Amino acid sequence: MAKSKGFSVNTIVAIGIGSALFVILGRFGSIPSGIPSTNIETTYALLALFALLYGPLAGLLIGLIGHTLKDAIFYGSPWFSWVIASALVGLIIGLAARRIQLHDGEFTMKDIILFNIYQIIANAIAWFAIAPTLDILIYAEPANKVYTQGLVAGFSNIVTVAILGTLLILAYAKTRTKQGSLSKEA
Repeated sequence: MAKSKGFSVNTIVAIGIGSALFVILGRFGSIPSGIPSTNIETTYALLALFALLYGPLAGLLIGLIGHTLKDAIFYGSPWFSWVIASALVGLIIGLAARRIQLHDGEFTMKDIILFNIYQIIANAIAWFAIAPTLDILIYAEPANKVYTQGLVAGFSNIVTVAILGTLLILAYAKTRTKQGSLSKEA
C-alpha cells in the first residue's frame, strides 16, 4: 500500500475549523488599539494552538484562509499584505510542533519558553518587516503609517500569544493523557 503524502482527514478538518474560528475571533475577539486599521487580536493565540497541534502547513493555511475570509466578509476585500503575514505566523509557530509534543500531555517550562521564542520570532518577522513592507510594495501606503501599524500589531500579538496562547496550550495539554502514565493492572 502506498503511503499518502497529503494531509490527514483530521488535519483538513482542523484547517477548516481553525479558519472558521479565526474569522469568528477576528470579528468578536478584537480590541481596537487606537491606531487606525490595527486591532489587538485574540485570533493569533488560537492560530498558535492549531499550528502546534497540526504543524506548519496547517498553521500557514489557517492563517491564510482565516484572514482572507475575515477581511472579505467584514471589510469587503482581503488586505493581502496582512493575510500573508498571518500565514507566515502560522507557518513559523507550526515549525515548533516538531520540538513541542503536545499530544503527549506535556507542556513544560522548557516548552513554554521554546513556544514563546518561536511566536516572538514569527510575530516580529510578520508584523515588523513583512506586512509593512508588502503594504508599501502592493498598496503604495506611506512608510511611517504602515511601520507604526506593524509595530503596534506585532507587539500586541506577541503579548496576546504569550498570555492567551500559553494559557490555551497549557489547558489543552492538561486534557491529554501523559505518555507512560497508564499502567495495566495485574
